[in-house]
Amino acid sequence: MHLAALRLRNFRNYSRLDVAFTPGFHLLLGNNGQGKTNILEAIYLLASLRSFRGVGGAQMIRHGQSNYFVGGQIVAEVEHEVKLYWSRIQKQITLDGRPIRKLVDYLGALRAVVFCSEDVMIVKGPSARRRRFLDLLLAQTVPAYLPQLQRYARSIRSRNALLKQRTVDENALDSFTTEAVAVGEKIIALRRRLIPKLLELAQLAYRNISNDAEDLTLEYQSSVKHDFLVELRQSRARERALRSTVIGPHRDDLQIAIGGKSAAQFGSEGQKRSVAIALKMAQTELLSSVHGTPPVLLVDDIMGELDATRRRGFLPLLSRVHQAQSQVFMTCTEENWPRELSHQIQRWEVNAGVLRKV
Repeated sequence: MHLAALRLRNFRNYSRLDVAFTPGFHLLLGNNGQGKTNILEAIYLLASLRSFRGVGGAQMIRHGQSNYFVGGQIVAEVEHEVKLYWSRIQKQITLDGRPIRKLVDYLGALRAVVFCSEDVMIVKGPSARRRRFLDLLLAQTVPAYLPQLQRYARSIRSRNALLKQRTVDENALDSFTTEAVAVGEKIIALRRRLIPKLLELAQLAYRNISNDAEDLTLEYQSSVKHDFLVELRQSRARERALRSTVIGPHRDDLQIAIGGKSAAQFGSEGQKRSVAIALKMAQTELLSSVHGTPPVLLVDDIMGELDATRRRGFLPLLSRVHQAQSQVFMTCTEENWPRELSHQIQRWEVNAGVLRKV
C-alpha cells in the first residue's frame, strides 16, 4: 500500500500542490514553519478523515481562503482516488467518484500510523487519549468495531440527555440502558482481547528502543467490574447527581507501567517518549500482520528527541516498511535527519509551502 499522488488546494500554507510519490522512504527537509508537518497532516487526513493535530477543518484552511481540497491516489490491492473538500458550509468526501456518508464505508482505503511528539500524551495524558488509541487500532483491524462504537456513543448521548432532564422518563432510560449494555459489553470484550496482542508487540518494541532497561506492562482497567447492567442500576443515584452515565467503556482506561510502576506518574520524560513510540510501533506491526502489508508511516520530526540507543531500536521498523514496498514520510531539519538510511532515501526540500525534490 502506498500513496501515489497528493493534491492540495488552499491547505494550510499550500496554495497549490501536485506531487507524485513512489513507494519507499521520503525525507521532507526544511526549517521549522515551512510546511513539512502539513504534508503529513494531509496524508493522515486521507487515511482517517481527521487531523492528528486534533483540530477541525477551519484550522486547516489556508489563511484568507474559504475552503480547502485534499486529493490522493492510493495504490493497494486495487487503486483508489480520494477527494476531500471542506468549507464552513459544505463537506464532501468521495472515493472513486462515489460520495462517502459514513466513516465505516471509507476507513481502510489508506492505512497510516503517525509518530509525533504529541504521542507522549497517550502515556501521560487523560484516559480519553488511551481509549482513542485503542479504538483507532480496533477500528483499523476489526471491521465490526467502529459501528459498535458509534452505536454505543449514541446510546450514551441519549442516556445523558435524559439524565439532564428535571423529570427522567424511566422507560426511555431503560431502553437506552439496554442498548448501552448490549453494545458496551462487546466493546469491552474486544478491547480486552486486543491487549495481550498489543502487549507482546509493545514489549518487544520497548526492549529494542530502551536497551532492555525496564519491563513494560499494559492492563485494561474497566469501570465495569462484573455485571454492566446491574452496576448501572446500582449507580442510578450517582448518575442523577452528576447527570451523566458514570460507568461503561467511555470511562475505561489503559494502565501503562514500567518496572511495575505507573509510567505516567513515575516514568521520566525519556521513558514516556519511548513507551509512546513502542505503542505506535506495536500498532504498525499489528496492522501489518492483520492486513498482510505495512501501513504508511508518518514520522514527524522525532529523531531529534531520540538518543543513539533509541534511534537504533526505531530505525529497523522504518527499513522493514521500506523493504515491503510501502512508504515512510519523515520530516526533519538538516541537523537531525537519519543519515543511517541515506542510501535509500528520497529527499524533498520544503520551503514556504513549496515542495521540491532534491
